[in-house]
Amino acid sequence: MPSFLSLCGFWKKRKGHDIEANVSQGLQLPTWITEAKIVKKQDSFLQFLGKYKEQNWFQIPHFMTRKGRFHEPIFLKGSCSSENVAASLVDSASLDESKILKNISEKIKPCLNGRCIYLVGMMGSGKTTLGKILSEALGFSFYDCDALIEQAFGGSTVAEIFKSYGEGFFRDNETEILQKLSSMHRLVVSTGGGAVVRPINWRHMQKGITVWLDVPLEALATRLTAIGTDSRPLLHNESGDPYSKTLKRLSTIFKERVEAYANADARVSLQNIASKLGIEDVCDVAPTTIAIEVLLQIENFLKIR
Repeated sequence: MPSFLSLCGFWKKRKGHDIEANVSQGLQLPTWITEAKIVKKQDSFLQFLGKYKEQNWFQIPHFMTRKGRFHEPIFLKGSCSSENVAASLVDSASLDESKILKNISEKIKPCLNGRCIYLVGMMGSGKTTLGKILSEALGFSFYDCDALIEQAFGGSTVAEIFKSYGEGFFRDNETEILQKLSSMHRLVVSTGGGAVVRPINWRHMQKGITVWLDVPLEALATRLTAIGTDSRPLLHNESGDPYSKTLKRLSTIFKERVEAYANADARVSLQNIASKLGIEDVCDVAPTTIAIEVLLQIENFLKIR
């Protein structure tokens, strides 16, 4: 197998280890990519490309980026064969996340045939934030189930509805909302963390595509502790310091729901994304990066070629 350097043509050393690609196709990689890094990682890079062989998109791995710049995955259209990697690579600085997301969205959107996307996962997993990004990228409408229920009750919060009417009443309204949304098209829907516990809700959501946002419980506990748990009625039953009691309660809830979450058509693991990009804290993974991964997992589910 040819080396990565030979694929990219003639690599000219500049100051120190800084290098510049000089190839007939006009390929130009940023000078902050160092020869030492590429030489060290070329074999794993070629293995990485092999993983995406025969697909229309591949990813420049995190080792080709300098810490603090381009943490996000870079997806490039074209063949992944080693013979034309050099012709496919472009200056990574010319690609930003929004363009990447747009390109993938345009590819996947026709294959959705108007089907809705339902985001499921634990509280605090970022379903609302991610849903808004995906809806904008796809040109779909966005709905948050919890927000719709709150609006139906004159602006009362989920916590207030739980306190006044009980969880069962809230779940009944959640099911009614999902039933109405399931008759619509071209939506991205953020569901409540407990929507998965009722089989009838799955019957409604399975009219579309369900995606499980799988976030480590420690990260969820950190997020929820930082913003406060007053709006989370299921997190008020434990004693101890805020982080510990939140983590304990989340662990209990997750055990009750994990099998239900696993019914989703696609799973997006933040731990896997962070590991792939070399990011230690999953909370540092940008929402747009997660949105790109969601679309790729949907693409895999739909088996788009």
